[in-house]
Amino acid sequence: MEKTLIILKPSTIQRALIGQVIDRFQKKGLTVAGCKMMQLDEQILREHYAHLVDRPFFPSLLRSMQATPVIVMALAGKDVVAVVRAMTGATNSRAAAPGTIRGDFGMSGQENIIHASDSVENAEIELRRFFKPEEIFDYEPLTISAIYSPDELASA
Repeated sequence: MEKTLIILKPSTIQRALIGQVIDRFQKKGLTVAGCKMMQLDEQILREHYAHLVDRPFFPSLLRSMQATPVIVMALAGKDVVAVVRAMTGATNSRAAAPGTIRGDFGMSGQENIIHASDSVENAEIELRRFFKPEEIFDYEPLTISAIYSPDELASA
């Protein structure tokens, strides 16, 4: 199964939304393949947000992402990168559609609840950045046959 990275940002931690956000992914049928809480340092944030380092808002982004620990998760499922991006909604929470995570829980472009990998290639890079290989697990949930049809499982 394809895997992706999500980061539950400090705004999620501070607002006690952790369970509600994770619950949405699990109810969708995605599998938690890895999960941990960590305090992000400037080095990993500069690497993760390398495309934004020269932007004027980067110092504010650093402060925001270091305000509390975050929760990083590896989620697995068929087409999981696209599924998670659709569930997450637009980056600016005010523009995110109702029913998406940002649309339902956010009001900010920066304090926007969650990071989600934007491509399969970036998901692989980001998962390696935040997880050691032994921290991501492959297993088949007992509910898998109620989530996917046999032909979808065969092609996963």
